[in-house]
Amino acid sequence: MVREKDSVWLGETTEKVKRKMRAVSERSCRKIPYTSINGVHDDRSGADKSFSEDLGIYWWTNGFWGGMMWMMYHETGEQRFADIARFSEEKLDYCLQDFYGLHHDVGFMYLPTAVADYRLTGSPDSRRRGLHAANILAARFNPAGKFIRAWNDREDAKEDRRGWAIIDCLLNIPLLYWAGEETKDPRFKHVATMHADTVMKHFVRADGSVRHIVEFDTETGEMIRDYGGQGYETGSSWTRGQTWGMYGFLMSYFHTGKQEYLDTARKIAHYFMANIPEDGLIPVDFRQPAEPFWYDDTAGAIAACGLLELSKTAGEYEKDIYYRAAVKLLKALCENHCDFSEDTDSILLKCTGSYHEREHEYPIIYGDFFFMEALFKLKGNDYFMW
Repeated sequence: MVREKDSVWLGETTEKVKRKMRAVSERSCRKIPYTSINGVHDDRSGADKSFSEDLGIYWWTNGFWGGMMWMMYHETGEQRFADIARFSEEKLDYCLQDFYGLHHDVGFMYLPTAVADYRLTGSPDSRRRGLHAANILAARFNPAGKFIRAWNDREDAKEDRRGWAIIDCLLNIPLLYWAGEETKDPRFKHVATMHADTVMKHFVRADGSVRHIVEFDTETGEMIRDYGGQGYETGSSWTRGQTWGMYGFLMSYFHTGKQEYLDTARKIAHYFMANIPEDGLIPVDFRQPAEPFWYDDTAGAIAACGLLELSKTAGEYEKDIYYRAAVKLLKALCENHCDFSEDTDSILLKCTGSYHEREHEYPIIYGDFFFMEALFKLKGNDYFMW
């Protein structure tokens, strides 16, 4: 896929990533990291086994480190990476057995771990784990509103979240598409497409921007309101949410062939591309104030993945537009916000979970995951996780 003029840069960058991952994987081989503290991965593999989805082994990002290791295994053929990836997969068994802390992000947890293992090695235990997770995700479906419930209730929460759905789930539902294809049971696909249709109707604005959270009446299914969520405010444009929408609708198109999903992915992509800053570095929210200005490298990396996949669906003119935008995002990250040193554990340095959190611009594991996925995708040797 890479153009000749970008091939040298891509080759050098992927080699830097592989050298770094060989070193980091040995240091973090018994961890499930979320971030880095003073250059060292933290560990959520067993720090807290309470029912909270915000802590420890239930944390929604706990599949990405294993996914990075499967990407490295696919790229290099080195068995050590598969062994390290399976550490995450086996640790996550606690969640399946205990159940109470699980949430709609089981797609993010089990697609890059158990399902990746099964697809690459045929492991029957991995297949069982993936199908178990898919059943949990399908069970969160509200038939009245035709949406998948996002988060669980919290003891300290003031809101009733039973009717909440979020844009992120579009990249969880590929777990359902996989389960339907694997079992030949169409129920999984039905749940996935009904959720995608609801998101298409209620989350995507006329200009191609997307809402983060939409609340539905759990009894009637009627939309009640939307929330700003992890963006700047209600009505703003949280950039990672844009990328979940773009990449997620594209995956629904690939799994179903439904043209409306591709059209929606393109609509979101064109809004995103129109708002890419001149320097190619993505803020937390396209409509955030000038001060304070916060970056979110995860949005740039995920967008690059979606744009590269979109380029495969387009004619020559649009193909070039998507390709150039993706490469601009990746080069901007490489030149400004990447740490390729083998002495530190994270690659992307300026990721942000949400606009209003206390900390900003720090390493987050899924930023590195999607950055690697985009590089290998551009190289033409990516492992298709979704």
